Amino acid sequence: MKAQASMICCLVLFLATECSQNRSQTHTKDGHKYQRPEGKAKVGKTQEKCQGPCTAFYCVQSCAKHFQGEIRFTCNKKKWQKSTETCTSLSVETLFQDPNAVSRLSLAAASIPLPSLNLRTPKPINDVAQGIQKKCPFDYACIVDAVKSSETTSGNIAFIVELLKNISIDLSDNVTGEKMKSYSEVANHILDTAAISNWSFIPNKNTSSDLLQSVNLFARQLHLHNESENIVDELFIQTKGIHINHNTSEKSFNFSMKMKNMTGGISGMIEIPKQELWKLPNASQVISIAFPTLGIILKETHLQNVSLPRLVNGLVLSVVLPESLKQILLTFEKINTSRNARAQCVGWHSRKKRWDENACVKVLDIRNQVRCRCNASNTVMSFSILMSPKSITDKVLEYITCIGLSISILSLILCLIVEAMVWSRVVVTEISYMRHVCIVNIAVSLLIANVCFIIASNLNSKAQDYNLCVTVTFFSHFFYLSLFFWMLFKALLIIYGILVIFRRMMKPRMMAIGFAIGYGCPLVIAVTTVAITEPGKGYVRPEACWLNWDNSKALLAFVIPALGIVAVNLLVVLVVAVNTQRPSIGSSKSQDVAIIMRISKNVAILTPLLGLTWGFGIVTLIEGIPAIFHIIFALLNAFQGFFILLFGTIMDHKIRDALKMSMTSLKGKSRTAENPSLSPTNGPKLMNR
Repeated sequence: MKAQASMICCLVLFLATECSQNRSQTHTKDGHKYQRPEGKAKVGKTQEKCQGPCTAFYCVQSCAKHFQGEIRFTCNKKKWQKSTETCTSLSVETLFQDPNAVSRLSLAAASIPLPSLNLRTPKPINDVAQGIQKKCPFDYACIVDAVKSSETTSGNIAFIVELLKNISIDLSDNVTGEKMKSYSEVANHILDTAAISNWSFIPNKNTSSDLLQSVNLFARQLHLHNESENIVDELFIQTKGIHINHNTSEKSFNFSMKMKNMTGGISGMIEIPKQELWKLPNASQVISIAFPTLGIILKETHLQNVSLPRLVNGLVLSVVLPESLKQILLTFEKINTSRNARAQCVGWHSRKKRWDENACVKVLDIRNQVRCRCNASNTVMSFSILMSPKSITDKVLEYITCIGLSISILSLILCLIVEAMVWSRVVVTEISYMRHVCIVNIAVSLLIANVCFIIASNLNSKAQDYNLCVTVTFFSHFFYLSLFFWMLFKALLIIYGILVIFRRMMKPRMMAIGFAIGYGCPLVIAVTTVAITEPGKGYVRPEACWLNWDNSKALLAFVIPALGIVAVNLLVVLVVAVNTQRPSIGSSKSQDVAIIMRISKNVAILTPLLGLTWGFGIVTLIEGIPAIFHIIFALLNAFQGFFILLFGTIMDHKIRDALKMSMTSLKGKSRTAENPSLSPTNGPKLMNR
């Protein structure tokens, strides 16, 4: 009796102790979920920063109650900033703790004889694989509730990633749809938008890459039962699968997922071309996975120290292909559709743990979508699009462009006014006449091009402005080319002068040749370019109203003619420099000789300036180029009109002399108008009086 009484006392004491430890938890039978009455533990509320002045290099604070680990702060600009955090409430023991064990024990105590009760402590679970094999070998559901009820601290995120990594390595021999669902529920918990900020405080910066690699590895072992399956449909991870064979027509996977601060979803599509399916030796399966937030997380942990990081601008799409298939087509909807967001197709390299630019080629980039052709492999299974480094919008560049364009436009207008004033005095011969025709048309071409540039800067290539953007880009292209082709005609004037052809050429014929070269050639090039590239929406850039480079290389239709003309003009200047050493350059007319020399000087100065301007313009297309190149290009480009006024008009002594004579004549007329008695026609009348 004493032994039984002693046993009862021990049992009552044990039950009372267990109940006191677990009464802070509530149990819900339906769904097998549990939570603390006070809610999830809020980590670090009393440990947000170190106390005292920021003098040491770093300091360490302990985590809040019920959490293991520490929070480390570093001193930055005399302020404490959190650098790493390892606070975790999860462990292998808590992961497999059964919250209903005490209830079952108390119910059993009333019906089971005391000698039959086994009061020995259960064997502890020290290994994740061991615990899952023991508790839930068929669906992994036993770990889901414990994970989903945990706070998404940096420490817990790192623990869960390690958990998923271990499952992918140790328990991926026979992955079913149910296992994939439980696995994805666990991953979904740490991919939530609310957890994103905590990823950056995990000490191991490869954690997000490990998560992506673990999910892909686990999905590789998934076996489909149906022909087509929507396996996982969580908020932050979706998985789809399909059976294929060499007779299957082109297949695609469509995803649409919600994003934070977006009214609608963000979409993505994976396509397997038919020519790839022909390579299949036998029936197989394809698994695809979509992540809406993982791209942001990868950026946080891998690119946070880069001065101009390229942000992920769409879904991260993973695909598990049979060994014989390599190439896939992916379509991404842009998250950021601003004109500064140039897209680049990339694949995540699991070994290098970075985005690989060589894995994909951009096929199309229009409006809010990007289409990529990518090569999948064992090391590159996940793909996305990146925003190129943000276009330089520094205030200095804005001021340079604004002020420079204003000066350029005013200079060109002044140039045209001067030409009108001195026209009758300077067009003495056919050569001088055509020289000033060239100056006027160069000024007009650049003036219209500058106006088009201003209009284009206030447009973008989105749907509502797209047609206008194409139109403005066409005229910009045309008139910038006209500027260079009129410069080419000036060089041809020099060649003809050397070959003594001008004196035998009539003015109408020279005008016809000049306009054919100055406007005819640019028109042919511009029309041909737009006709070839526009059907595929490749004429203009997606982020700005100017010629496309990434997709269609339409910019070459400006660069090649412009730089080619620069090379020809410089060669002509060199020929003139050699020939001027001789007694005569072929013409007996001293006026023509002087005019040819002035044209040569003009070409010798303006051609390098124009060539240098667009040379720097090409350099600015290189990603990551220093800001100084953008500034130099902005200066040269904005002040082109001023250069034409200065070197094409003001520095010509004949134009200055003619301008002085015109000004003197205007002053004389003004005085005559004020005092009619000074008029020469009144002289004889006064004498008669």
